[in-house]
Amino acid sequence: MAIASINPATGEVLKRWDPLSPAQLESKLALAEATFWHYRLAPIPQRAVALQKVAAILLAEKATFGQMITVEMGKTLKSAIAEVEKSAWVCRYYAEQAGEFLADHEISSDASRSFVRYQPLGVILAVMPWNFPFWQVFRCAAPALMAGNTVLLKHASNVPQSALAIEEIFDRAGWPAGSFQTLLLGSERVSDLVADPRLKGAALTGSEAAGSSLAAQAGKHLKKTVLELGGSDPFIVLESADLPQAIATAVTARMISNGQSCIAAKRFIVQESVAEAFEQGLVAAFQALKVGDPLDPETDIGPLATPAMLQEISEQVKEAVAAGATVLVGGSPYSDRPGYFYPPTIVSGIPAQAPIATQEVFGPVALLFRVPDLAAAIQLANGTPFGLGASAWTTQPNEQEQLINEIAAGSVFINGMVKSDPRLPFGGIKRSGYGRELSREGILEFVNIKTIWVR
Repeated sequence: MAIASINPATGEVLKRWDPLSPAQLESKLALAEATFWHYRLAPIPQRAVALQKVAAILLAEKATFGQMITVEMGKTLKSAIAEVEKSAWVCRYYAEQAGEFLADHEISSDASRSFVRYQPLGVILAVMPWNFPFWQVFRCAAPALMAGNTVLLKHASNVPQSALAIEEIFDRAGWPAGSFQTLLLGSERVSDLVADPRLKGAALTGSEAAGSSLAAQAGKHLKKTVLELGGSDPFIVLESADLPQAIATAVTARMISNGQSCIAAKRFIVQESVAEAFEQGLVAAFQALKVGDPLDPETDIGPLATPAMLQEISEQVKEAVAAGATVLVGGSPYSDRPGYFYPPTIVSGIPAQAPIATQEVFGPVALLFRVPDLAAAIQLANGTPFGLGASAWTTQPNEQEQLINEIAAGSVFINGMVKSDPRLPFGGIKRSGYGRELSREGILEFVNIKTIWVR
């Protein structure tokens, strides 16, 4: 089956590619492994220079890459350009910090000298999603490459232009042939790839189903994996919160990548005493959002990435209403325009038994809940299979401390929006995955943490 790039704002097929043949895939695997055995010996400062060149290319051509992202997966041009800038940031961060992160760690023991040395594992597979077609790749590849590994990218099949452009960027920056390669493959071929003994580990960002499948195959062959999966992140607003700031941030947090983000705020859990004011403010803000051409700088919300995404979110909202929920704004797809557009939508009064109460909703739909107090807010926040991030709004130090301790998530942001940052470890618990990306923890996921004991 051909791999196609399709403009989700129009439904137009932009270009098609044939997937790699078995012989082509074998050639790329062999090159990745061969490159590893000499690239692993390259000094870290040499790797850093090459990664800084990648960052420079990203920044110099951010408008071009941003337009490619927008046309291929539908996020607004301003957010696509910001994504490219952030990708440059993570490259510069690891170019500057890898030497410190990977330095020998001395430990006192009964030896004359004992220490930990961090060494690369080999060929790492990156299975990446379409919603952040540059950022997700670079936040995985930058630390893996700086650690001395080589990387094979299996990108989402609806963003092949982005996947090929990233490989070209590494080539132009002077990285050794085979250090970073894109594989145009269907997902059905990933399991065989993971089974190949030359592959030493895999990182996946995507759905629960994709993560479970990859982890099962990797477990069968005893290979390290890092998984960043779905989320149904709570956004908790308590009585003492700065309501105008919370409302403004809630809109931004829900609409990341047209609402298609694992760490987007999805469930808005508001204390009853301020719920009416918060609801009114959120409805007004959603009604003011402009939906349309993502290349238009005035547009706030572009299309969903695929027709399947549009159908899924439409069905989720319909099922919620059938279960007794109320739609406050939006609630049904547009019938008068091409492309895969869904309006900003707020659903409230959601019964506890409604499936949408615990599902991930991957689009511009906010779920609004009212609770009497902090304890109820925490209970509801933790009442899903997910545990990626959480945002909570309160000025009371005791409430902040309780939220920090009791929210079951990989990240808790107090009075701010959940976001990824190269300086901070990122990942989830429960069905949101395991392992960490970014910061020092991220670069240590795909290294041999080797104990050395010398007398």
